[in-house]
Amino acid sequence: MRAAARLFAERGFRGVGIEQIGAAVGIRGPGIYRHFPSKDAVLVELLVGISQHLLDAAREARRVGASALETLDLLVRGHVEFALDNPDLIVIHDRDLWSLPEPAEREVRRLQRAYVEQWVDVLRQVRPELDAPTARARTHALFGLINSTPHSATDLHRAEMAVMLHTMALGAARG
Repeated sequence: MRAAARLFAERGFRGVGIEQIGAAVGIRGPGIYRHFPSKDAVLVELLVGISQHLLDAAREARRVGASALETLDLLVRGHVEFALDNPDLIVIHDRDLWSLPEPAEREVRRLQRAYVEQWVDVLRQVRPELDAPTARARTHALFGLINSTPHSATDLHRAEMAVMLHTMALGAARG
């Protein structure tokens, strides 16, 4: 999965063949078919899988957060970790979401909407004066800040970038 993600991020989904994915993991391309029925299935697993993971993590943060502020902190930390650990998936999502088969694209969008609503609910607890559309817009702006890492995280050490993103995102969320 990581090799496919790296290749898709570098060359685009349409620019990568099954032979290249196989070669990246030391097998012949058709060997991939023992694990996935098609190259499309690899992309589905990557994008649906990470969308479900993010939603599950947000639900867990809401379950364990002792207060709205602590929950917001957990949400920000989780998304920063995701962005720093998975820059290839951010690039793939931005560039190749349209390459998913329609049912998978709908599922990614459904999961993403549910993920956004987790944040919206928490932001509205932290900032009760925010209406839902404003909290939703703020959430998307926060994601833009954090998800810029594939383009901006190369000059700092990971730990420094994590602290900076966390601090900036919390400030923007509360401000």
